Amino acid sequence: MSRFLIKLIINGVIVVGSLIWFTNATWGSAILAALGLTVIAYLLGDQLILRATNNITATIADAVIAAVYLWAVSRAFNWDLSFGELIATVAILGVAEFFFHRYLGLNDVANAGTEK
Repeated sequence: MSRFLIKLIINGVIVVGSLIWFTNATWGSAILAALGLTVIAYLLGDQLILRATNNITATIADAVIAAVYLWAVSRAFNWDLSFGELIATVAILGVAEFFFHRYLGLNDVANAGTEK
């Protein structure tokens, strides 16, 4: 399964669930928000920052990206996402990202042994 698809599923479950639970977001708008966050976080957090630094730095960067993105989207769509709800969502995303990055690292190590 591709790395992007795994990240999309993880982010989708967390972000869509949080937005539906905490805000007045529709399913469609929550799914689009999760897709947008996944694309941005994958390109910046996983392809740039994680490759150049380490898991902790990339996880913090992903959390900051998610916080800024979700805050901006909630304001643009007039969702009632409180600061506490935003922090709770970002914290859950951060934990998921930490383990996703570990999976990527373990996957890279496993694949390095099979390359010739």
